Parts: sequence; structure tokens; C-alpha cells
Amino acid sequence: MEHSSRILLFTALCLLFTLSACTMSQQPIGNPQEPYPGEEKPISGTIRHLPTGSDVSAEQMLAALRDTRIVYVGETHDNPAAHRLELQVLKAMAERHPGRLSLGMEMFNTDQQAVLDRWSAGELDERTFLKESAWHSNWRMDFDYYRDILLFAREHNIPVIGLNAPKKLVQAVGMQSIEELDEKTRGQLPAMDFTEPYQRAMTEAVYAGHSQGDKMLDSFHRVQTLWDEAMAESIVRELQAKGPEQRMVVMAGGNHVRYGFGIPRRVFRRLPTSYQTVGVHEVSVPPEKQDRLMDVTLPIFPMVAYNYLAYVDYESLPGKRVKLGVRFKEDDGRVVVERVVEGSTAGQTGVLAGDILLKLGDAEIKDAFDLVYEVSQHLEGDSSTLTLERNGAEMVLPLTFVPLPEIPAHKK
Repeated sequence: MEHSSRILLFTALCLLFTLSACTMSQQPIGNPQEPYPGEEKPISGTIRHLPTGSDVSAEQMLAALRDTRIVYVGETHDNPAAHRLELQVLKAMAERHPGRLSLGMEMFNTDQQAVLDRWSAGELDERTFLKESAWHSNWRMDFDYYRDILLFAREHNIPVIGLNAPKKLVQAVGMQSIEELDEKTRGQLPAMDFTEPYQRAMTEAVYAGHSQGDKMLDSFHRVQTLWDEAMAESIVRELQAKGPEQRMVVMAGGNHVRYGFGIPRRVFRRLPTSYQTVGVHEVSVPPEKQDRLMDVTLPIFPMVAYNYLAYVDYESLPGKRVKLGVRFKEDDGRVVVERVVEGSTAGQTGVLAGDILLKLGDAEIKDAFDLVYEVSQHLEGDSSTLTLERNGAEMVLPLTFVPLPEIPAHKK
């Protein structure tokens, strides 16, 4: 009887342990996104290895990255601190793998590759490169953010690879479901995986509280998937074409890299190979940049955001950027003013609707690119001259660049 009681007690204890173990296994220990929080709160300049919670120096991080085949850097597009980090990574990889490194960039698409090849070969100056790549209409960010990166790539013969899908393809996927696309358009698509649960959760979080409805949500999910799959396909194509010794630094927005389910996982699905991810987190945001932060509550994903996270300040480019303050159109090789913003540089200079813009300083204005590029070479307080034609007569007006005035909310 005593023996039977012991067996029953042992069986009960085993059952209790089994049930407890099952219950405990459903509850993660700690925070899966930050398994080792670190001993001190990070400040600007801290670099943390998130899987271990260890703070490292830039040199230690770069030493660990150098022998990885793909290094993904998730950037904040308009933060110079993020681009300095990207350049650090690119320089370290170029030093370790001279002649065996490519630079993949979200900022360019596959239709621009011929221009990128000419840039990498040193055949184009900056102005021609920006014009032929249609930089200002394709990416619409100040080139100053990327200048040092692209100059370094050109000076060291590092191929720059346009990763993104062509804009027309993106527009088609955004407007129609995959099944509704014509056969030719479907033939241009990369292999598309719409079952990625974490990306869908992120998309839904971004659209939470918006009134666009399910169609808009589905449209954005298709586009986001296309971006990630197209960039993954471009990365794999480049690495396979150059052979197993080829390495790549990939620069893309944080949402394409963070947590690994955007580009990195889709690349690994096609080409299992070593990779690491690096990102930035802004620890201080000045008032003028507060509106850049997305008011989104993301799900708690069951993985760290990056292998390495650099904590930085949210910076601005040095000097204050300016605009001329006109709406214009191209008409038979001429740039014609349609409207002038009151109080703007053009308004204070005396520019009128109907004026034909001929020169800014000594540079001729023959099309929209010329005007946008020449204005981008100036900062607030710079002086120049504006040559224009009005009613058949040529005029030269002195000009000083001033901030674009605030537009009242009721006029926007």
C-alpha cells in the first residue's frame, strides 16, 4: 500500500511539473526585444549589441561586422548622424574587402542602374549624375545627406546598386491587386510572400485609427511587400553575379531592416548567407523635428530590432535650406512662373506670375532640374541675382534667400 502511495505521489508530482512547464513555456522570460537591457540607460554615442545588452565602441562593432557577407544599415533618412554611421560601416567593409564590395541603396531603383554604373566608374560629375538619375523627383531628399557616401563609393570604385522596384511597377501594384494586373506587369514582379505575419502587423499598426479602410491598407501592404521583395532580389542578383567572395553594404530605411522581417529575411530565403543589422535610435529630438516622428504603437515583436543599435541625436544638415517660393511649369524649353508665394525669396525679389526664369547667378535655367539644383546650392542669407524675361524684356534682379514663410492652416 505504501509503495502504491509513493507511485501515485510521484505520478502526481510529474503531472504537476509537466503542467507547470507547459504554462511557463507560454510566458517569455523578460523582453524578447531587449533580452539584456544593459546596465545603464543609453545616451547619444552609445552603441549597444542588443542580443547581449553589451555596450561596445564603434571600433569593436566594425571589427565584428567586417567579416559578415551582408551588413544592413537601417537609416533615418533625414538624420545626418545616421548617414555618418553608414559611411563608417562602408569604409570599414571597403578596407577589409577591397574590390569585393558593393553598395546597395534603397534610394535608387533598377531603372537607374546604367546611370549608377557611370557614376561608380567616375564618368559623371555630381550635377550630371543628379540630373540623369532624376534624383529630385525619384527620392526627393536633399542630396547633402548622401553626398559623402556616394563620393566615397565613386572614389573607391565600389559599385552602387539600385535596389528598389521601378516607380511604374510600384504604382501599378498600389492601384490593383496582383490578380488584377496584366500578364506583362505580373511578369516583372519578384517572388512575393504576402504571408509574413510581422510585416502585416506593422502595416496594420501604422494604419490604426486611420479612415482609409481595408483597400488602402491592402494597397500599402502590397507596396511594402514589393519594395522588400524587389530589394531582396536585387541584393541576391548582385551577390550571385559577383561570386561567393562578394560582400555588400545595404542602406535602407529602418522599417525595411528593423526586426529582420523586411529585407534580411527575404534575402536569406533566396540566399542563405551571413548577415548583421545595424540601426539608429534618436535619443533627443529638437522641437523642429518632433513632427517627423510617427505616432504609432507597434506590436511587441519577438526579436531584437537590430544586432547593433547606435543611439544618436536627431540632427539637421548644417545651414538653413531655402526655396525660391514659386510654382512653375516647363513650357517649350522655358521655366515659366505660375504663382509666387507672398513673402518668399521670389516675392521679395519682385518676381511675378508669367515671368520666364533665365538664370540664377551665372547658371542658366533651361528646365525644372536646373532651377531646383541651383536653388539647392544656396542657404539662408546667401545673395545672388535672378535673370528673367518679362513682356519680352530681360531683367536682372538682386536676390537674397530668406526662409519660406509659414502658410496659415486655412490656406493649406
